[in-house]
Amino acid sequence: MNLWEQNIRKVVPYVPGEQPQQEDRIKLNTNENPYPPSPSVYQAHQSADVGSFALYPDPSAGELVKKLEGYYGLEDGQVFVGVGSDDVLSLAFLTFFNSEKPILFPDVTYSFYPVWADVYRIPYECVPLDDSFHICPEDYARPNGGVVIANPNAPTSMGLKRKEVEEIIRSNQDVIVIIDEAYIDFGGETALPLLKEYENLLVVRTYSKSRSLAGMRIGFAMGNKRLIQAMNDVKESINSYTMSQEAIRVGVAAIDDEEVFQQNLKKVIRTRERSKEELEKRGFIVFDSQTNFLFARHSQIPAEKLFDALRERRIYVRHFGSERIHNYLRITIGTDEQMDILFRALDEEIKNFY
Repeated sequence: MNLWEQNIRKVVPYVPGEQPQQEDRIKLNTNENPYPPSPSVYQAHQSADVGSFALYPDPSAGELVKKLEGYYGLEDGQVFVGVGSDDVLSLAFLTFFNSEKPILFPDVTYSFYPVWADVYRIPYECVPLDDSFHICPEDYARPNGGVVIANPNAPTSMGLKRKEVEEIIRSNQDVIVIIDEAYIDFGGETALPLLKEYENLLVVRTYSKSRSLAGMRIGFAMGNKRLIQAMNDVKESINSYTMSQEAIRVGVAAIDDEEVFQQNLKKVIRTRERSKEELEKRGFIVFDSQTNFLFARHSQIPAEKLFDALRERRIYVRHFGSERIHNYLRITIGTDEQMDILFRALDEEIKNFY
């Protein structure tokens, strides 16, 4: 090894879902929304002043911040925005987790959490889910340097009730508790009302799932003004201009179209519940979901075998190789037509197996 290689930071990177480029593929592997953004987003995009792209965007993303504060009934200074919730969460790790004590998060959860901890040299411990893959609030009532909970959890799709989230926060008031609500719009109980009671709570959300804007990379955090100021201070020390002009414009526009937003949510939820029933008819064990995906395993056929067979048919779902969940598939909810194609493919593969 060359001497200079000894100073390279070495981490095991996060592996995102596959992004197949074929036009005829059915993409159910990265939890994107199958429906397009609202008409207001199209209008904002089409009316963009391309000439202004020569100038830097507003470093504070003030228009978007103010819009989000108004929409969620928050005060000035309670919202931070970033380039997708991954950017926001990464910055939150860097800002708030500086203790020598380990931070805590579940052993089966969003697999970016241990990557950020490794990158920033943050000690961490993975708290096992119970045998039913539930988060047990009492397991977090011990000394730590911070807590991160995805609610609803990914990839298991199940959520905690607000009183359970509050139990975790109440027992950890000397550290920052981050509740990652990437999927909350699809049926979970938000922790937002708890912001008025707990100054150590940070709630993180994204436009990528429920608002059909994964390609624009818009995420945000809501919390105590001091927490948000601390995040802004760290951001300004790294990169002042994180949000593009286009992202700020369409982020504002998306909030203006509440009717379309709610209609799309209802469509996804309706298809999710139908899909759960269809999978169960085919011998799958499926968790109750509060997200835009289903977490399931077949009673007889190994998950990896089904994953490979579907991929051959250009139907992409997600398979994780980690020990506790290696026999499960995570299936994003697509349109009804896409899900029907999946079911027909499964029928053929199940028939072939037997």
